[in-house]
Amino acid sequence: MQITNINKSFAAASITHDAANALIIAASAAARDIGIDVTIAVTDHAGHLKAFERADSAAFLTVDVAIDKAWTAASFGLPTHTWTAIISSDVVAQLAHRPRLVAVGGGCPIIENGKVIGGIGISGGNALQDQQAAEIALAALGFDVKA
Repeated sequence: MQITNINKSFAAASITHDAANALIIAASAAARDIGIDVTIAVTDHAGHLKAFERADSAAFLTVDVAIDKAWTAASFGLPTHTWTAIISSDVVAQLAHRPRLVAVGGGCPIIENGKVIGGIGISGGNALQDQQAAEIALAALGFDVKA
């Protein structure tokens, strides 16, 4: 039996190279204004690295943390600061053991027209500072900021 009237694919929106680099610039400026040296990662909708920058004085551990924050935010379309409450539930607590899941502030989904097109992750300040820099960068480019 052959099934013929089903959709076999769908179009997936993803952040452009130019928009990813513009977010890096906006996030760098926000981090400077806040007074922190950071690493910034932007992923596409599937969590693959699209753009990246590390301040000269940002700690080396911030590299992986920023990338994983962006990946986490893109994966479910949720900011990383919301994950602490999510994984505190016994039903999903095992997700805390996923190798790339980051449950502290600084990662935000990049949303355009209600669709997740990527993630931004910032590491170098405290969790709130990283989150603020990411949100400022998203707002500067006109992206939705998900609370």
